[in-house]
Amino acid sequence: MQVLGIVGPSDSGKTTLVERLVGRLADRGAVATVKHLKTEPTVDTEGKDTARHRAAGAAATYGITDDAGWFATGADRSLAATLDDLAADFDYCLVEGYSDRPLPTVALAGRDHDGETVATAAGADAVDLDSLVDALDALEPYESLASLVAEVTRSPDARYAGAVATFTGRVRTQEDADDEPTEYLEFEKYDGVAEDRMATIRAELEARDGVQEVRMHHRTGVVEAGEDIVFVVVLAGHRREAFETVEDGIDRLKDEVPLFKKEVTVDDAFWSHERPE
Repeated sequence: MQVLGIVGPSDSGKTTLVERLVGRLADRGAVATVKHLKTEPTVDTEGKDTARHRAAGAAATYGITDDAGWFATGADRSLAATLDDLAADFDYCLVEGYSDRPLPTVALAGRDHDGETVATAAGADAVDLDSLVDALDALEPYESLASLVAEVTRSPDARYAGAVATFTGRVRTQEDADDEPTEYLEFEKYDGVAEDRMATIRAELEARDGVQEVRMHHRTGVVEAGEDIVFVVVLAGHRREAFETVEDGIDRLKDEVPLFKKEVTVDDAFWSHERPE
């Protein structure tokens, strides 16, 4: 899934740009949108029922109409969790208003943001959609465990598979109770070389008897404590081939793919390859 953040002051036309992009991208694939809300949504009758459900203790509420329309509200929902869920079913996601998140971003009217700048413009009408869509398609896709599982199970060889095995690596906050808590990790990769090496590992693992599909993905940039870093997904005929291939896949990825890790704790910051043992 290709993800693009859109930020700007309230009068810069963020929603207008989302509308223009959705119209352009809908012909290329399924599009989802996420908007940063600073007030409680009022989408049900008189805006009261959802608030009453939440006040009673519900962590999430859904409203579903007879014609299959629906809405949802919740008290505890992160942007990362939302993107992870959407990645399995959508080709594009436009995220409006999260200027403090490290997303590839269009910045309107000089808005500061924490992501990679894809484009800047004085307002929505000044954005060149053709150039923006080309830049969006060139970005590294956003992957989640669910999106990789969905991809392998769509394989034409899935009818031969009796197992899907997965590995997820995440940012550990502490090794033990006395450690300084890790706030986040930052990953950089050796562009071109990392992708080529992962493609080679994948091809060699897929050549094994009984293995139909292998997917591996390692996130780069800032990954917060508790968030997922790396995934290995294997579609295989039987559990034994699936488990063995997952283990070999993550071991080879860590040993052979040029990725560099910076760890930031509450008191320190260091690149792992530069710190003495």
